[in-house]
Amino acid sequence: MKINSITCRVVDFPLEHAFHPAWARGRNQPDLLMVLIEVMTDTGVTGIGAAHAGLEAAITIERFVAPYFLGQNPLYIERLVPVLRDTEILGAPVYCMEMPLWDIVGKVAKLPVATLWGGYQDRVVAYCATAEVREPKERVEDVQRMLAEGYKAVKFRFHLTDPRDDLKVVEAVRAAVGDRIEIMVDANQAGVEPGHGGHESWGFATALAVARELQGMNVRWLEEPLRRHDYDGLRRLRDKLDTLPIAGGEDNHGLHEFKLLVDRGCYDILQPDALLSEGVGQLRKVAALADASGLEVAPHTWGNGIGLMGNLHLAAAITNCPFLEFPHDPPSGWTAAARDQMLLEPLVIDTDGCVRVPDRPGFGLVLDEERIAHYTVSIHTVSAKD
Repeated sequence: MKINSITCRVVDFPLEHAFHPAWARGRNQPDLLMVLIEVMTDTGVTGIGAAHAGLEAAITIERFVAPYFLGQNPLYIERLVPVLRDTEILGAPVYCMEMPLWDIVGKVAKLPVATLWGGYQDRVVAYCATAEVREPKERVEDVQRMLAEGYKAVKFRFHLTDPRDDLKVVEAVRAAVGDRIEIMVDANQAGVEPGHGGHESWGFATALAVARELQGMNVRWLEEPLRRHDYDGLRRLRDKLDTLPIAGGEDNHGLHEFKLLVDRGCYDILQPDALLSEGVGQLRKVAALADASGLEVAPHTWGNGIGLMGNLHLAAAITNCPFLEFPHDPPSGWTAAARDQMLLEPLVIDTDGCVRVPDRPGFGLVLDEERIAHYTVSIHTVSAKD
C-alpha cells in the first residue's frame, strides 16, 4: 500500500449566532475555519483528518509534508512522524496529519482506532466546555439545563478584569445545584493573547489567590493559570495547593515539551490536543509518561468535530483519562451542532453524560459531503505524479 495523493480542503463554515470567546474579549467569531485532510492510497482506502487552522496549514502540508509522504506506506506511521515534527521549522504545526494515517490503519484492520490501541473503555464522561463569559444568574440557568440534558461536569472561563467577579459564577452555581455537577475552571493564561479590552494577565499571586478560593469550592481543576513556559511558577503553584489539581498543556508542542512538563512537576492533569500538540498516536506516549508519574490526561479539544473524534478515540484507549472535553455553549453560536456541522453523524452525550466511541472502522467519521462542498473556499491536491 502506498500514498498516492493528499488533498486539503479549506472550509469556512458560518455560525448561526454571535460568538464571543473569553480568550479573545471584544471580538465576535463568526465562523468555524478548518482544513479537511484526505490521504488517498493506491488501494482505494482514504484516511480522513482535519486541522484546526486555515490556508496556512494547507500550504504547510502541500510544501513540507506531501513530498515526504507520497509513495510511502501509510501503515508505517512511526517512519512518517518525524516529518511532522520538522514542519514547525519553516511552516505551521501540522501534527494533525497523523490522524488520517491511523484512520487508514483502522479501515484496513476493520477496527475502530481505539480498539487497535487497546480499548480501555467504549465511552468517556464528557464535560460541557463553555466558552463565553456570562453573568452568574445566566450560568446558573445554563447549568440547570445541562443537568437536565445529562451532563455530569461543566467548565467555566475566567476572563473578567477582576477575578473576584469570575469567582461569583462558581459561587452562584454551587449555591444553586450543590455538588450535583463537577466544575472545572479555565483561566486561559498559557497563551500570548489572553484577551482584549482591559484583561490583565495573571501573575503568580493572582493565580494562587484564585486557586485557593476555588479549592474551597470543591472545583475539579484549575486550567492554565500561568504562562505555558512558566515551569517554575506552575510547580510552585501546584506545591502550595492541597486538593485542587492544576491542568494544562494544550499550547505546548512535541513529546519533549510534555516530558519536560512531567519532569518539572508542572501539572496534575495534562491536556494535549490531537490536532495541535502532537500526533494523535504519539499522545499515547504522553499518556504513558503521565501514568508512570501518577498524572491524569484529559485531552483538549476545540475547533471541529473531526478533532473531537480523534481525541475521543485517544481518551477511550488510555487508562488515565477522567473526562472528554465537549465544546458546547448555547445560546452562543458555538454549540455541539455548529462544532460538528461537517459530520452527518455528530457526537452526542448519552443519558449518563458520556460520549460513545463509534464501532465503525478507523475513526468512524461520516462526512456531510454536500455541506463541506458548499463551504469549501480552496482545494489543494498533491499527487504522486506531480
